[in-house]
Amino acid sequence: MSKINKAQDALDYHAKGRPGKIQVVPTKPTSTQRDLTLAYSPGVAVPCLKIAENKEDVYKYTAKGNLVAVISNGTAVLGLGNIGPEAGKPVMEGKGLLFKIFADIDVFDLELDTENVDEFVMIVKALEPTFGGINLEDIKAPECFEIERRLKAEMKIPVMHDDQHGTAIISAAALINACEIQKKKLDKIKIVINGAGAAAISCTKLYVSLGAKKENLVMLDRQGVIRANRENLEPTKAEFATTRDIHTLADAVKNADVFIGLSSADVLTADMLLTMAKNPIVFAMANPNPEIDYNLAVKTRKDIIMATGRSDFPNQVNNVLGFPYIFRGALDVRATAINEEMKIAAVKAIATLAKETVPEAVNLAYNTKNLRFGKDYIIPKPIDFRLISTVAPAVAKAAMESGVARHNITDWDKYCQELNERLGMDDVILRTITNKAKANPKRVVFAEADNYKILKSAQIVKDEGIAVPILLGNKTVIHKIIRENELELDGVQIIDPIEEKELFEQYAQNLYAKRGRRGITLYEARKLMRDRNYFGASMVQFGHADALISGLTRNYATTVKPALQIIGTETGVNRVAGMYMMLTKRGPVFFADTTINVNPDAQELVDITVLVNKSVSQFNIVPRIALLSYSNFGSNEGEAPHKIREAVSILHSKYPDMIVDGEMQANFALNSALLNDNFPFSKLKDAPANTLVFPSLDAGNIAYKMLQEIGGAEAIGPILLGMNKPVHVLQLDSSVREIVNMVTIAVVDVQTKQDEFAKNSLLSAAKKR
Repeated sequence: MSKINKAQDALDYHAKGRPGKIQVVPTKPTSTQRDLTLAYSPGVAVPCLKIAENKEDVYKYTAKGNLVAVISNGTAVLGLGNIGPEAGKPVMEGKGLLFKIFADIDVFDLELDTENVDEFVMIVKALEPTFGGINLEDIKAPECFEIERRLKAEMKIPVMHDDQHGTAIISAAALINACEIQKKKLDKIKIVINGAGAAAISCTKLYVSLGAKKENLVMLDRQGVIRANRENLEPTKAEFATTRDIHTLADAVKNADVFIGLSSADVLTADMLLTMAKNPIVFAMANPNPEIDYNLAVKTRKDIIMATGRSDFPNQVNNVLGFPYIFRGALDVRATAINEEMKIAAVKAIATLAKETVPEAVNLAYNTKNLRFGKDYIIPKPIDFRLISTVAPAVAKAAMESGVARHNITDWDKYCQELNERLGMDDVILRTITNKAKANPKRVVFAEADNYKILKSAQIVKDEGIAVPILLGNKTVIHKIIRENELELDGVQIIDPIEEKELFEQYAQNLYAKRGRRGITLYEARKLMRDRNYFGASMVQFGHADALISGLTRNYATTVKPALQIIGTETGVNRVAGMYMMLTKRGPVFFADTTINVNPDAQELVDITVLVNKSVSQFNIVPRIALLSYSNFGSNEGEAPHKIREAVSILHSKYPDMIVDGEMQANFALNSALLNDNFPFSKLKDAPANTLVFPSLDAGNIAYKMLQEIGGAEAIGPILLGMNKPVHVLQLDSSVREIVNMVTIAVVDVQTKQDEFAKNSLLSAAKKR
């Protein structure tokens, strides 16, 4: 895992607030006595009787059809071994979380205190009425094979041991594509599998199902090559024993086309790699460190295709590409099993998706311009939002065609639309922005570094690779806070403005030059430069930092004023504005202006809308903008409706391609059906607005805070729009998570501005030529 997995960080993450990572949330109204009588006695008796008449109605009246059990006995937890069911529970909760965020599948994690196969099978089998599917997890071999075999035979719901089949499915998709690129045939390649555990056995079986020949396989365990003449050979290993006269890994890899590593770090040497066949394929999937270092492998063999289990190298073999969507497809057709046909369908769907044009959102997330099928991109990225609408339908179709589906899907376009709607864009957009920031981190100066929250946030963005923090403040105070809280900020630059005589004078002279005719003397400029907001803004202006973060302990105006005086607004921008990204269950909704302009007139509303339109577009979201009022298209008169009507008229005239309309009430803006029924002429009738521009600061500020507190939305902001260089202001007393989110936004803002500058410079140079 990454550096963030410091022991205390991990413990705090799991312990703070409500312990653990998951909770049960009601899906029906519960606020009135009538609601409760319908939810429980006496109303609940009616669906009970319906299900008693027809057991299939359990899918109609209960959550069974979207409920998976993640079940373990804690005997093979990650790389920790047999640590017991209680110790394995955090992993099972984590698995449940992944099911939910990637495929909207609800999960109960069940940790069983037994290592007896018969007991395990008996308990799980008895749970069949409750769950729509069973995901077995972290059960040691060879017991896991027997447990899964028996449960699949005795239960009529999907059962899958993901440790076996998840890795098999993803690596098989990668292998198909790697062979295509390297011009190799599955039925001809020689494969070495280093490891003989559950995942290795399952991988090998699936490769054979796809066309690999058993006589071309060599499998190794801790004793070396698994040979047919070995005594007391387990049946699962005996299936892949070789009669060839080879004994070691070095022997096995000579002239081999493919190396599959599911073992331990650094067992494949560069010398061994050199003996492999032309255009070798190496999947070194041991975690956290692969069987051969990625950089060493690609340096040793220029003709290699390399995959690992790590996210910091190309071609990550990650089970999350598979299990959420395999269960999603199986549940949606009420499959009685996850069979070989369904697994192969998932393999082919994942492999095919890697060959399709990569959406811009995915490119942006990984800070690349054109991810495309090739040696460094043989399987999709985990963040690719197309996976759910690609893999789940393929699995569902295979279930129907192979005869294990109890419910048939007929309208596949509608089904794909429903799949996409299951995942709100809130998590997706935050993950996308974070990945984009990590791909090209920038220098962020923290003006309030004498604060624990700021320092903790600085450590997180440093450890995660989101940003390079620069800390402003008294060094003694900062070091004291670091020591007292055992923070790890070694190597981070700490600057006390008073000690930086040369920079201090340079910045003061610049402020004086800019504001000398606005009442600031050189003496006052030097005095102001002691304020870290002035000093930090100057660092950004002079290129000594890329972005400024401040405002945790000071009011908004005090933080913004220095930035406006020193950095100023973008060329052509008349004013700045504040925007919040509200992460709601329906996806992200952007609010403006929430922090700057108190009572904007019509032209000022136009300026704000133009700024917001540009900013939202940078998140790879098409802005659908509603200018809000208490009036709908002239239904009421007053100062607010009148100025908004005028602003919309200007916007429609000057920016005809912008999707913007108003004036309208908020419920009409957010309910396209309601809008279409009453105002079918509106530009927003086809889909809800995702960007709301308010008539006043009062309205915008009240709205975002109400949605945050009552609606449970996460607010990211305020994002300051219109500045010439990135400056972002925190809410007073922001949480560490909120600070980290703002730093992430700031880094992406820097990347965008730098890209725009480079593009404009090229255009300018071209014109001069």
